[in-house]
Amino acid sequence: MRKLYFLVPGLGGKYACGGLWAELKTLKLAQQICSAEVVTYKQREPDTLFLADLLNQPLDQAILVISWGFDVGQLAQQLKDYNVIYHAHSSGYGFNLPARVPIVTVSRNTLGYWGQRSPHSLLYYLPNQISDNFQNLNLDRDIDVLVQARKSSTYLLQELIPALQQVCNVMVVDSYVEDLSKLFNRAKVYLYDSAEYWAQQKVSEGFGLQPMEAMACGCQVFSSINGGLSDYLDPGFNCYKIAGHSLTFDLQRIQQVLQSDQRVGLSESVLAEYRTENILHRLRVILTEINAFFDAQPHQQAGIVPLTPMRITQLRLQAIWRKLLKKVS
Repeated sequence: MRKLYFLVPGLGGKYACGGLWAELKTLKLAQQICSAEVVTYKQREPDTLFLADLLNQPLDQAILVISWGFDVGQLAQQLKDYNVIYHAHSSGYGFNLPARVPIVTVSRNTLGYWGQRSPHSLLYYLPNQISDNFQNLNLDRDIDVLVQARKSSTYLLQELIPALQQVCNVMVVDSYVEDLSKLFNRAKVYLYDSAEYWAQQKVSEGFGLQPMEAMACGCQVFSSINGGLSDYLDPGFNCYKIAGHSLTFDLQRIQQVLQSDQRVGLSESVLAEYRTENILHRLRVILTEINAFFDAQPHQQAGIVPLTPMRITQLRLQAIWRKLLKKVS
């Protein structure tokens, strides 16, 4: 297989976020299948390749993996003469990609987005990995409600949490936690409401790993169902929809769950889709197919006519013309 170079803007500082950690996790998984290395292109890092230097080397037997949504359009153009994969987390950035760039998405939600936007590209689904340390340890839970402040809505932080603090034990986390699984195993209910945050960013929730991690640890989850969260969250069956019309109704439902012995959540069979074994299996199949695609690409004839706005207009006009011909015939 070709060597993979995972392109990220930097490895820390302002680039530190869930998307970066997810990409580096994928890199480590890929290293179990083929040679793979991280490359930065904005911030030089110690003992790390920099893109400008890498491009001075022969790269016929390499694949460059791009993922940072805000930079993908520009990178795809810069790297048009190389073998490139787009590893798509969020959707909605507005750029288009040529069909010669395979797209690997972390959620079915993003897969559907690209299935419509880039119908002639190779498309694959590779969900993010949930680490094996996220397990239900069946401990006594001393936290009634757990919330992470980052990405939480104004409603959650300024209305729901203050109201809940009057009636139960609430823990709000507003800093980095090294072992989140321990907190999830102490909490009865986990709240997650990211729809407002992603609406401000004007892109989608790419995957939403924290609610899944919380469910794997036995938490009852109240969550928004935006973007990639809709892949696995099923309100009423494995979770509860947060921000359900009114503050009073939310309070009532959360208190009922805290007082009830009834539990909903993800089964181990569902979680297996996101565990290491299945991710490695899927990644091996995907990389095999993509390598075969790049092997064949130099011998391909002209590609399928792309579905551009002009092409869509042309097809609509042709359909109208056919209808007019039928009427006069």
